Amino acid sequence: MLNMIRHGTPTDRPPLLVVHGLFGSARNWGVISKRLSDEREVIAVDQRNHGDSPRNDSHTYFDMAEDLAQVIDGKWDVLGHSMGGKAAMVLALKYPEKVNRLIVADIAPVAYTHTQTQNINRMRRVDLETVKDRKDAAEQMGDLDDGLQAFFLQSLDLKERRWKLNLDALEANMADIVGFPDVSGQFDGETLFLSGAKSDYVLPEYRARIRELFPNSHFAKLPGTGHWLHAEKPREFEAAVRTFLNLEYS
Repeated sequence: MLNMIRHGTPTDRPPLLVVHGLFGSARNWGVISKRLSDEREVIAVDQRNHGDSPRNDSHTYFDMAEDLAQVIDGKWDVLGHSMGGKAAMVLALKYPEKVNRLIVADIAPVAYTHTQTQNINRMRRVDLETVKDRKDAAEQMGDLDDGLQAFFLQSLDLKERRWKLNLDALEANMADIVGFPDVSGQFDGETLFLSGAKSDYVLPEYRARIRELFPNSHFAKLPGTGHWLHAEKPREFEAAVRTFLNLEYS
């Protein structure tokens, strides 16, 4: 079972499951999850090979969807970012009875050509036997955007001298992570594709495929943000999520 962090208490509204992206964790979503929990219970998870969840050699979207299905008790709203968004989409397609509304943050149901192996290599530069503190680890990682560096370092467990990421498994499964599985069916629930206005992850040409799989899709862009839209403008992101979850559709 995945490690979970619960925020708030059950209400008459469906719980919200929050699913982080690659190299993330439930803790990364703590502020947004806590704020959204004023209206409903919010459950953020560590995905497999991340945080305090179990490690496994396999890391496919079918694996991740199955993990999420085991967490859901009933029918919940689901929010996923990037890799978490793909896992959430596969969950909705494979287990539509478990998903009420779906929010997909800055990702599409398509295969991408980029890789994140270079960032795995940067993390491996850190000498876990001798590293003194996060500043030392940052220096060992080398030149990197300050925001990304801080994000990666949240998964460094200095006390245990380990990464809370199964770097070997993530590297071995990178083709699956940047890809998208051949999955059939449709999810007929209301779905929001919320993207960063400066991001190129959800292009107009992807909309036909999106509507094939998610016929009740809605699209919105968060101005002035890129792929990390929830971190760049958390209040605006929270407001968009809240509006969609509470909006009545005929």
